Amino acid sequence: MKSLIIYRHAKSSWDDPYMDDHKRPLAIRGLRDAPRMAQRLKKRGVSPDYFLSSDAERAKATAYITAEHLHFSKTDVILSSSLYHATANTILKAVRKIPNDKHTVLVFGHNPGFNELIEKLGGEIDNLPTCGQFGFTFEVDDWMATGPDNAEIWFVDYPKK
Repeated sequence: MKSLIIYRHAKSSWDDPYMDDHKRPLAIRGLRDAPRMAQRLKKRGVSPDYFLSSDAERAKATAYITAEHLHFSKTDVILSSSLYHATANTILKAVRKIPNDKHTVLVFGHNPGFNELIEKLGGEIDNLPTCGQFGFTFEVDDWMATGPDNAEIWFVDYPKK
């Protein structure tokens, strides 16, 4: 079985409206929510063996905070420029390239691609909020086989829930 948690980055700062979007850091709310949401994963018994993140600062910071709380080495977080504002198809292609010896994966990134991917896999959501998590399971042994036909909703969580 494979487990995938789609994890939108925590709230980012807009203090400098001229800052390059890719470099925007987490806001105070994001710095508060990211550890709380990581602890919820821990209480759920999630023990990830693979982290894949957009290389945008806000996604990377969310991944690193989560890794720290789940005792996953930050140096093992895989950063990908292709996940920055990626489409659902691009995200799914990245998921399908995950090594098959990895079973529980967290992917950190952005909307609208995450909303599209959740719907593509059979989930229903208007908008995955910042720091929101949407988990799917797949009864497969190979990440290449993951898709809408075998996706099962595992859980949905977000800070205000």
